[in-house]
Amino acid sequence: MTSSKWITILVTALVGIALGLAYGWVIAPVQYTDVPPNILREDYRADYVLMVAEAYQNEQSPEIAARRLAIFGSETPAQIVTLTLDYATNNNFTQNEILLLQGLLTAMQTYQPQGNDTP
Repeated sequence: MTSSKWITILVTALVGIALGLAYGWVIAPVQYTDVPPNILREDYRADYVLMVAEAYQNEQSPEIAARRLAIFGSETPAQIVTLTLDYATNNNFTQNEILLLQGLLTAMQTYQPQGNDTP
């Protein structure tokens, strides 16, 4: 092959890559909506659990808080909050945020779900 053919192939490949990137990043980028929290990054999971802790402080309903935390999967609510509290202490969360998480952790450790008593 001659060098002009190699240059043509290289230029064509570069133009194709550039057009593909422009289409994927500018024209039709992927937009995630309604993403379940169990696939979020750890920092976003911590933010979600912190929001649950803030809501718990206002509502004082461990059942609602446990339901909100249940979307993370098979871990217990207490385990979820414990992992988040560890993350918060290692990543310079404010003292108020840590106190909110500790309050939620206490509630989740003592929470007993109400069973369905009807036959």
